[in-house]
Amino acid sequence: MIQYILRRLLHTLFVIFAISLLVFFSIRLTGDPVAVMFQAGEPTNEAIEQIKQSLGLDEPLYVQYWIFLKGIVTFDLGTSFHSGQSVSHMIEDRMGATVILALGGIVVAILIAFPIGILSALKRGTFIDFSGRVFSLLGVSFPNFWLGIMLMIIFAVNLKWFPSSGYEGFEYLILPSFTLGLILSGVLARLVRSSMLETLNQQYVSTARSKGIAEWRVILLHAFRNALIPTITFLGLQFGSLLGGTVIIELVYSWPGVGRLIVDAINQRDYPVIQGGVIVLALLMVIVNLIVDLSYSFFDPRIKAGGSAK
Repeated sequence: MIQYILRRLLHTLFVIFAISLLVFFSIRLTGDPVAVMFQAGEPTNEAIEQIKQSLGLDEPLYVQYWIFLKGIVTFDLGTSFHSGQSVSHMIEDRMGATVILALGGIVVAILIAFPIGILSALKRGTFIDFSGRVFSLLGVSFPNFWLGIMLMIIFAVNLKWFPSSGYEGFEYLILPSFTLGLILSGVLARLVRSSMLETLNQQYVSTARSKGIAEWRVILLHAFRNALIPTITFLGLQFGSLLGGTVIIELVYSWPGVGRLIVDAINQRDYPVIQGGVIVLALLMVIVNLIVDLSYSFFDPRIKAGGSAK
């Protein structure tokens, strides 16, 4: 176990280095941040050089990249070109909102997809199964921005049940979470159904039934628990993706998350904020994937972390 964790940590370092390299040089192809600062006027060459020097943009690229790498190691992600605030503090202030939104989407998806997937597998070939598959198809077909706007119009503007934007309490979380969860639940329901169908045909399920164990115990403790293995993988990957992929929902609902922070920074060519935001999200995704791998042995003791079932 320890050797596996060490290998994954080494892999994490390589991934973070590769992402830092890609982000650092790719964003510098988008244009000069100093030009954005002087859109309203005609600056002198002296003024431009003075600002570049104050921002550290007069240094060679390899020097700037080295400073960026040292900042990652020391958790000092620099200072925003636009606001002058610490990037680490800016991300810290926004990260909570992004994590809460991603967790809300996962919870909604689980509450919707698990019952539908289990019932579809148990009632295979019936109207319930057909309805579940239609729901899954519809779930993966709706663009999240369109669904978010429709839910906002219906439940916030017309019915006035929920607020339309911002983040000031639990009621502000409902519509964005439901938007994320409904889209995710379509794929998740299909995965739960297929996993349940596979486990229901296994010998240990038939053996449990032959022993007279209650059907609900057979379904939940034997079939469903083993069907969770691929589901956990999917949820883990999706949670990591949601952390960095909620940007559309954050923009639709004016949600103050890291995704929206990065988009605003891209428009302003605020290099430190873009670099810091992407690195933090990438690191969180890697950590989530590691936790998912380690959780396999809890749900199925036959599986060892980094190994296979024996």
